[in-house]
Amino acid sequence: SRTGLFLFILIVFIFLMALAGNLSMILLIFLDIRLHKPMYFLLSQLSLMDLNYISTTVPKMAYDFPFANKSISIIGCGIQSFFFLTMACAEGLLLASMADDHYVAICFPLHYPVRISKRVCILMITGSWIMGSINSCAHTTYTLSIPYCQSRSINHFFCDVTVMLTIACIDTAVYEYTVFLSTTLFLLLPFIDIAFSYGHVLLAVYRMNSAEGKKKAYSTCSIHLTVVSFYYAPFVYTYLRPRFLRTPTEDKVLAVSYIILTPMLNPIIYSLRNKEVIGALRRVTQRISPMKM
Repeated sequence: SRTGLFLFILIVFIFLMALAGNLSMILLIFLDIRLHKPMYFLLSQLSLMDLNYISTTVPKMAYDFPFANKSISIIGCGIQSFFFLTMACAEGLLLASMADDHYVAICFPLHYPVRISKRVCILMITGSWIMGSINSCAHTTYTLSIPYCQSRSINHFFCDVTVMLTIACIDTAVYEYTVFLSTTLFLLLPFIDIAFSYGHVLLAVYRMNSAEGKKKAYSTCSIHLTVVSFYYAPFVYTYLRPRFLRTPTEDKVLAVSYIILTPMLNPIIYSLRNKEVIGALRRVTQRISPMKM
């Protein structure tokens, strides 16, 4: 249908924008030596997660719009569910690590090289990936092991474990509590940590004497808070509510925001509102232009 074709073109366009934006951010941080700092190393990992995140669900969803076959194998569903949950949890933990990095940089600038060393930075990133993978493996294994009824149709555009529970042939009330617990551990607690960190940051910025320092600190924090709001708000609202309060349409609309829009907007937000990134982009462009000539 025309609607299907329009949605296909729109989703592919957004996917390509997200792909180009996140790849550009990773390459820019790699190529410009002035961005070889813990803050930007964490940012490059965020872009890498967003790349994996959007590649897990969006290509299959886009493929389903122009074609009538909207099915997925049980193995494909398990793979999609595993990578989606891994990226979702890892990104939530990474955003908290980025907030802690900003907190130490602004509140304890003299201690920053010691507290946020290269080793600490690698540990934060590795911990995010490992914890996200372990949590995802547990949920995916359980979801694939339970029996499903004859109707295997779910009202969603990807294999979300909470939506798959609606067609289970057994009582999943106990498992739903584990979903609530996981959401609390991997999304709500990191969000509280972010709020705590930025509360101290804003207080420290308010006490600064330097107007230029205040401006730079507010700019850095506002960028990160914008990304955090886009990511956490729909996730927490979706997964912390009981299933009987949720509707399929609402779930799909909220999923679009954190699966499609957030990976596309993150590199735009970080590049347009960050002077160091814009400066690095100019330097890399100037280096590439003479090489072409």
